[in-house]
Amino acid sequence: MKRLASVAAILGLATVGVAAMPPDANAWWRGGYGYGIGIYVPPIYVAPPAYYAPPVYYAPPPPVYYAPPRHYWVPAHWEGGYWMRGHWE
Repeated sequence: MKRLASVAAILGLATVGVAAMPPDANAWWRGGYGYGIGIYVPPIYVAPPAYYAPPVYYAPPPPVYYAPPRHYWVPAHWEGGYWMRGHWE
């Protein structure tokens, strides 16, 4: 009788251990769309397309414009007692 009780206790613990194991990661088999007939269809998720950010645009500095030196017209005038005619500077 003791032997039968020990075997029953071991089988009972094994049954409890198997029942307490976590389920598989295939969650859709358990809670999928079975519609009550035993055929399970995995859920289908529709997501928007993946968004890829455009590359960063680094604007180059604007070109530096060096204007040629301007020539000014100097009208006729007196300079140090002498009459200077009009000329370009």
